[in-house]
Amino acid sequence: MKKALFILGSLFIIAGSLFFSGSAESESKKTVVVIPIEEEIEKGLHAFLKRAIDTAEENYADLIVFDINTPGGAVNAASDIGKLLNSTDIKKIAFVNNKALSAGAYISLFADEIYMVPDATMGAAAVINQQGNTAGEKAESAWKAAMNAAAKQHGRDPIYAEAMADKDIDLPKLDAGNGKLLTLTSEQAVEVGYSEGTVKNLTELLNHIGYDNALIEHVDLSFAEKIARFLTNPIVVPILLSIASLGLVVELYSPGFGIPGTMGLTALLLFFYGHLVAGLAGYESLILFIIGIALIIAEFFLPGAIAGILGAAAIIGSLLIAGGNIFYMGISIIIAVLVAIIGMIIMVKVLGKRMKIFKKIVLSDSTSTEKGYVSNENRVELIGRTGLTITPLRPAGTITIDDERIDVVSEGGYIDNGQSVKVIKVEGSRIVVRLDK
Repeated sequence: MKKALFILGSLFIIAGSLFFSGSAESESKKTVVVIPIEEEIEKGLHAFLKRAIDTAEENYADLIVFDINTPGGAVNAASDIGKLLNSTDIKKIAFVNNKALSAGAYISLFADEIYMVPDATMGAAAVINQQGNTAGEKAESAWKAAMNAAAKQHGRDPIYAEAMADKDIDLPKLDAGNGKLLTLTSEQAVEVGYSEGTVKNLTELLNHIGYDNALIEHVDLSFAEKIARFLTNPIVVPILLSIASLGLVVELYSPGFGIPGTMGLTALLLFFYGHLVAGLAGYESLILFIIGIALIIAEFFLPGAIAGILGAAAIIGSLLIAGGNIFYMGISIIIAVLVAIIGMIIMVKVLGKRMKIFKKIVLSDSTSTEKGYVSNENRVELIGRTGLTITPLRPAGTITIDDERIDVVSEGGYIDNGQSVKVIKVEGSRIVVRLDK
């Protein structure tokens, strides 16, 4: 019995020591959260990065590694992402895994350290508008100042950040002579202090900085976030709104509710879904949109145009609120309206269509004489009858036919009273007479 108790106690001691040593080892391990920044930078990326950074903070991560491979994207989105990176106290490393161009270079500057793979590039951060041309002087100046501030804030020489955004800065030794934007290779980035080193992959990076035994957690885009990033792309938004406007316009000229209307409503739902998931829109924009639709429907049954105007304003306002950037959303809405107008012209002028919805609320029957409608009694039976003037006709006056007083007009000039006249024409209420010779 004593022997059994001794063995059991020994086992408990061994198990306890293993448990506590394992716990101590687990607690001593550092935690690294790896967050990808890939493809084009747009508003939808901000929501994902916020979730990822929140995850890192909840797990008390020691380090965040941003795995960057992007050609750039929207300046306003990059600006918001820069502020988001500044909001966390966790150490941040930008791992340029191929390229960090334009807005990607700006985001990289907010990291505490930058590492690049051997063939990576970083720079070329000029502001480009939707037509592919460089933006105006004010936009370029503001972006240059933003690049300068980001570099200074993290202890880097701002002249190179400015050269990425301003082609007039002359740096011939870095292949960025006058008239050419600066794009740093991995070797050049180390040379000017914009990179702490060149590594082959993420594993080598972690080994290099002493995190080889760290617990690594990858935060990836969810399916909903991938869809949201696509739907909030500045190129996709005007396409969605154009499909919505054209589909609903075509539906107005079609009997019942069919494919065009379904396409239009689906495009609108996708627009709001993407912006809601991306965190760009709140439910207030969706509610405002529904109110706008209700007011436009009410316009068909109310006098005046107030409901319709308020409804259109509510819809446009809801789209502007949901889109985040008023300028780009304004352009998208204008494009969608132009597409709708062109669609209406084609439906009416080319295809000869008419809006079916108006058939229920607009009277389309005509009250023509051929269909038996008359505004007053037509006395065609008087044609050829003779009567006697009881008042002079100047040229209008009164005659009697079988003791019935009838208002008439003479065919010619003056006819004195007491003269015999003959009815020669009846045009509605107008009865024409002439002297009966």
